[in-house]
Amino acid sequence: MITTDEIERRVEKVDAEKSARRTAAAREVGELAHRRSTLVEQLADIERRLGTIIAAAADVIGTDELAEFTDVPAADLTSWMTAGKPRARRGRPPGSRRPKPETQPGTSSTPAPAEPRPGPTPAGVRPSVVQGERR
Repeated sequence: MITTDEIERRVEKVDAEKSARRTAAAREVGELAHRRSTLVEQLADIERRLGTIIAAAADVIGTDELAEFTDVPAADLTSWMTAGKPRARRGRPPGSRRPKPETQPGTSSTPAPAEPRPGPTPAGVRPSVVQGERR
């Protein structure tokens, strides 16, 4: 028969192997995620700089011509150039909304009372008619 000490030793061995694999996986994922984050920041900075340069040179060279000279697709050049521009606001400018129309005489400005909603039925009491229920 196996001793409790031997059982503990076997469990610890399996746990140690699993723990080492978990640690290695977590370490590698953490390092790669950090590296990716750094690269994303660098790429965003490069794209902002490209957009600034393209926009500044727009008076002397168009995106089609720039694409022809650089073999960079015009769509990419355009997206870099427009990415840094602020987007137009949507909706109406403040203060341009029309006031609500006044109520006409003889009409009430208060809403009609809501229809009562069925609530919980007290224990032992069964409503006589329940909508949608079949007997």
